[in-house]
Amino acid sequence: MNIDEELKPLRAQIDEIDAQIVELLNRRAEVVKKVGAVKGSTNAPVYRPDREAEVLRKVWAQSKGAMTEKGISSIFKEIMSACRALEHKARVAYLGPQGTFSELAMLRQFGAGVDGIACERIDDVFHAVEAGSADYGIVPIENSTEGAVNRSMDCLQLTNLTIIAETSIPINHNLLTTSGRMDGVKRVYSHPQSLGQCVSWLNRHYPQLERVPAASNGEAARLASLDPESAAIAGEAAAEHYGLKIAYPSIQDQSTNRTRFVVLGKEGTSPSKAPGKDKTSLIISVPHKAGALFQALKPLYDHGVSMTRFESRPAKRGSWEYFFYVDIEGHCDDPKVRSALDDFRSSCASFKNLGSYPIANEESGSEDKGTKL
Repeated sequence: MNIDEELKPLRAQIDEIDAQIVELLNRRAEVVKKVGAVKGSTNAPVYRPDREAEVLRKVWAQSKGAMTEKGISSIFKEIMSACRALEHKARVAYLGPQGTFSELAMLRQFGAGVDGIACERIDDVFHAVEAGSADYGIVPIENSTEGAVNRSMDCLQLTNLTIIAETSIPINHNLLTTSGRMDGVKRVYSHPQSLGQCVSWLNRHYPQLERVPAASNGEAARLASLDPESAAIAGEAAAEHYGLKIAYPSIQDQSTNRTRFVVLGKEGTSPSKAPGKDKTSLIISVPHKAGALFQALKPLYDHGVSMTRFESRPAKRGSWEYFFYVDIEGHCDDPKVRSALDDFRSSCASFKNLGSYPIANEESGSEDKGTKL
C-alpha cells in the first residue's frame, strides 16, 4: 500500500471532524449574536477581558488530549475574536507603524477580528481612545531587560482611561538591512528601549555603527528600507512588511526578553471568578516627611495584599517629588483589597486607581496541566 492509500482513511476522519468543528463554530456564532442583542439593549461593552480570561481557563481545564495550553489559547482567542466581531468590530490603537511589537501584542490580545489603528507616538494611542476614534488602546508598560517604559507611565498619570487587560510577549530582535548583509552599513535605527536591549551585542559586533533612536521599531524598519547604508533592529513582521532581510537573528542580550503591554479602555472589569487571577495598578504620592512611604504601604501588609511591582517617576514639578507606580494582587472589588485600598488612600498625598484586570498568561509553552491559564 502506498502512502496516499494509507493516509486516505485518516484524512477522511479529519474532514469529518472539520465539518463538525465548522458546524459548532456556526452554532457558537448564533448564540454570540443573541448575546450581542442583549448587550445592545443595555449598552454593555462587547469586549470583556475578564470573561474571555475565564473562557480560556475553562477550555484548558477541559482539555484531555495532545493539545498544548498555548495551542488551545491561540485557537480560542481567534474564535472569540471572530465571534466578537459579529457584535462589533473593535478599533484598537497601537504604537505603529505596522510591523511593531505593539501590533503583535494587539493581535495576541484581541485576535485578528479587530481594526488596528497605527499611531506615531504612545501619547497618540491614549488620545485616540480618549477622543473615541478608537475603542481600545494597547501600550508597552515594561520590559524584562530595560524596565519601565517611561512615556507610558507618564501618560497613565494624566489620563482618565482605565487599564482593563494586560498581555506579555517574548521579544526577539533581529538586525535587518535591505540586502541581508552589513556591507557599507553606517547606522542602525531602533526604539531606544530596543537599542538598550541589544547594547552588549552591538558593542561586541558593530561598535562603530551610529545608533539612531526611532519612534518605534516599525518606523526604524521603514527608515532602513529607504537606505542601504542603514540597518534596523526590529521583529520578523517588520522585516516582512518593509521588504528587509535578516542580517543577524535574535541579537537581544537576554534570551528571556519579554515586554508587558496594557490595554486601555473606558469601562472597568469585573472580578475573575477564579481567586488570585486579577491585578490592580495604582499611582500614589506621599507627604514629604519621614516614614511616609512606609506608612502608606503598611495597609497592604495589614490586610494581606501582595505587592508585585513598585516603580518611581519624577512628578516634574521641579521640587524633587515623585509618583510611585504600584501593582498589587487582587481586584479592587475583592473585600480584603477594598479594605486595604481604603486605608491606603488615607495615607497618600494623592491616589489614583488605574484599574483592575485579569493577570496575563505568560504563554511559556508548558504542556504541564499543573500550570493552567
